[in-house]
Amino acid sequence: MAEIIQRDGTWAFDGSTVRITPGLHRSVPLFRQTYGEIAVPLEAVASVVYEPERKRGRLRMRLREGADPLLQATGGRLPDAADPYRLVVDIDRSGVAEYVAEEIRRALLLDQVPKDPTKAYLLTGPPVPVSVRSSDGTVSFDGSQVRIDWADSSDRVKRATGPRIIGVRDLVQVEWLPNSGYEDGFLRFVTRETAFSKLPPEKDPYALDLWGSVRRDLLTALVATAVTARLPHPSARTGTGYTEHTDRREPGVLAPAAGGDHDVLLRRLRELGELHREGVLTDEEFAMTKAAVLRCF
Repeated sequence: MAEIIQRDGTWAFDGSTVRITPGLHRSVPLFRQTYGEIAVPLEAVASVVYEPERKRGRLRMRLREGADPLLQATGGRLPDAADPYRLVVDIDRSGVAEYVAEEIRRALLLDQVPKDPTKAYLLTGPPVPVSVRSSDGTVSFDGSQVRIDWADSSDRVKRATGPRIIGVRDLVQVEWLPNSGYEDGFLRFVTRETAFSKLPPEKDPYALDLWGSVRRDLLTALVATAVTARLPHPSARTGTGYTEHTDRREPGVLAPAAGGDHDVLLRRLRELGELHREGVLTDEEFAMTKAAVLRCF
């Protein structure tokens, strides 16, 4: 067992798996503490290095492309401090860090682990159900459906459409951009019907506009990752850039609305009509949002 324990967290390697546990110190980012322990199988690792610095060093692990739904969902846009595959090491523990890195490298060599992209996710992502309250609303995922409940501060267009419920089978992609504190971010759920939507995140009923607490909004990457882990692997994507789902409802077929739901539908359509007449919604935005409401019923 090769192990290093630091205030920033712990790495433990048993010959087949690297277990990464975040530290509990207040300096450890909320995202890493919330994500929790990550078990990285050796076959998912591309390389590991120790980078010494004057006051402290860093252990860094690079995973094979396509091995991790977290890296797929975030696209390398996680802030460096929130990267779970990085460990800050006190300078007096540099020898231990070098030993851990060398043990992992030796195992990679002995097992002849390839460095080419994987054809399936080798990590599972965060457990479900997972729910995050962001600046634009609360997004939840139970393993089969995404639900968005809008906040009082959300755009009137979104609140008029009501809660958004999206089945995994209806999704082709998840897009995520963090809130940097200087520029807003977003979490967008892309379906075939909305793949070419040009609505901005603040008005898109399939997107959360991330403009509030950077620490809190960063947690939406947990939902993005959990959903991504349950979508077909990127290696299965077609030439159009989107993944083919084999079991999908016929487009345009709507289940009949129940009596109570019918009243809600009519109310929401009236609200959208008023927003359109007042000029809040353009013709395109009105058509897109109306279609989104109809799909929910």
